[in-house]
Amino acid sequence: MRGENKAMIEIKKDIYWVGIRDWSLRHFHGQELSTHRGSSYNSYLIKDEKTVLVDTVWNPFSKEFVDRLDADVGLANIDMIVVNHAEPDHGGSLGYLIDRLPSKDIPIYCTKNGAAIIKNHFHREDMNLQIVKTGDSINIGKYDLVFVEMQMIHWPDSMLTYVKGAATVLSNDAFGQHLAGISLFNDEIDTCELFEEAIKYYANILTPFSALIKKKIEQIKGMNLPIDVIAPSHGAIWRVNPMQIIDKYYEWAQDYNEGHAVIIYDTMYNATRTMAQAIARGLEKQGIRYKIFDLAITDFSDLITEIFKARAVLAGSCTINGTVLRPTAGLLEEIRAHRFKGKLGAGFGSYGWSGEAPKKISASLEEAGLITPLAPLGFKYSLTEDDLKQCEEFGENFAKEMKQGKELIS
Repeated sequence: MRGENKAMIEIKKDIYWVGIRDWSLRHFHGQELSTHRGSSYNSYLIKDEKTVLVDTVWNPFSKEFVDRLDADVGLANIDMIVVNHAEPDHGGSLGYLIDRLPSKDIPIYCTKNGAAIIKNHFHREDMNLQIVKTGDSINIGKYDLVFVEMQMIHWPDSMLTYVKGAATVLSNDAFGQHLAGISLFNDEIDTCELFEEAIKYYANILTPFSALIKKKIEQIKGMNLPIDVIAPSHGAIWRVNPMQIIDKYYEWAQDYNEGHAVIIYDTMYNATRTMAQAIARGLEKQGIRYKIFDLAITDFSDLITEIFKARAVLAGSCTINGTVLRPTAGLLEEIRAHRFKGKLGAGFGSYGWSGEAPKKISASLEEAGLITPLAPLGFKYSLTEDDLKQCEEFGENFAKEMKQGKELIS
């Protein structure tokens, strides 16, 4: 087992972390998302007049999780369960837990969509599902639980639970990171690591929902709730200046970029790589900062993060069978799916006889919502000095378009 058996950790008066840290996790969502620093599955227990469990953990850790709850709390002492989100990394142990509880009638609070998802995950009728919506609350003693739906951030059932009286937000996936840290708390973790993982999490998982996130943050801020702690379901708990991550999400949700370009290439015999380097020289002549990535050897999740941070994406591939190389095809689909806003794009590449790749790249970037101010650039076989000069000019012209400012972005 990859996890860590550790005692309950108090995060606020009578509110405890009872989760699992997964030090060995290196891929998540199957093989889709890289997790270089592991992750955690943060479950929380509130010990008030009623004892409330908020979320569980990923089902590979069900036995470890439930055995520890029984030892530390006593399963018979749990009065209710809140499922903020039914995805298996948070709700996967629910069925195992219900089977071990002395009472099968324990109320389980979730959204309407959450109830449907739980039923589809577990295919059983013995769960006492109680539907809640935004603004509903439950008194558990000195604290009240207030529910706020977070639909499509990032699943249809997502919600957060606000512990009124403790000024604590149990936010589930929002504001989290895939990070098994040296501590559970943001003030005891390397800040660079923390924000590297926070922006990677946002870029790869939440970018498609940025418009919803912006509105939801405005709604939450409009509620004027005191917030001392934000406790997500992955990674660090924000207990020092917790509003900093809300402010970052609000910034990231508004067509975020850091002003530079990324050049991404996929090549067979290095002609497209040579084009990428020449284009970079052109950008540099105009004072545009850039990063270059060889797609064949670059982690896709890290690359999506770099695209998220960039103002412009220049993608190149040689042509094979009338189209792009396979990694490029995958990248273009990822760019489309993430619905990036406010970015410029360009296609380039080398070819042997038909030369479709640059045009296909440019068209795909346009379909994904990027602005492509220049016609795609392609050259046949090995590049001449004149070809390289044209690549540099392409880079310079693209840089000038970047410097025109936001009026280019419609």
